[in-house]
Amino acid sequence: MKRLTVTVLSSAMLFIATAQAAPAHNVITEAELKAAQQAWGTALIAISQAYETGGFAQAEDTARAVLDAAYGYNLGPVLFKPTLANGEQTFRTEYDGALSYFVGGNNLFANDSGFALKGWQAYEFNNAAVHFNGDLALTMGHVKVTNKAGEVTTVDKTWGFKKDNEGVLRIVLHHSSLPYSAQ
Repeated sequence: MKRLTVTVLSSAMLFIATAQAAPAHNVITEAELKAAQQAWGTALIAISQAYETGGFAQAEDTARAVLDAAYGYNLGPVLFKPTLANGEQTFRTEYDGALSYFVGGNNLFANDSGFALKGWQAYEFNNAAVHFNGDLALTMGHVKVTNKAGEVTTVDKTWGFKKDNEGVLRIVLHHSSLPYSAQ
């Protein structure tokens, strides 16, 4: 009985190691990860600017382009938990839920006011830790966004990036929350 357990465990470990191994050309580098995180912030600001200069339709078009380019909805569900979501709409695994969070305007997500429409002007991120595993990288840390009034909002952010078959980093996990505050 003990020998069988060891054999099964060894087979399972071999399977996990094989499943996690990524081709060398598909391994995420630190530079690629930092560029993807910076691109996300630049895209958030671009959506805000599109809203200010061209209104809702232009902001929505920009947000769609961002979601298409940065998120992994083409790979399956994205584990998306926005900062200010709650109740049954806390977790947004589908494209329309993420789009609504960024720009609002979707009656199915009536509480969304459009996070990306808040006049963001600046962005910075500070990773507390990064975990690389072949074609997958996980980050956790703070993101700071500054609006046109100079007010800074800090959020706790966890991201999961997966490199797709074309070598593009895609966000497959996006969890955001406000830092804990003892009141």
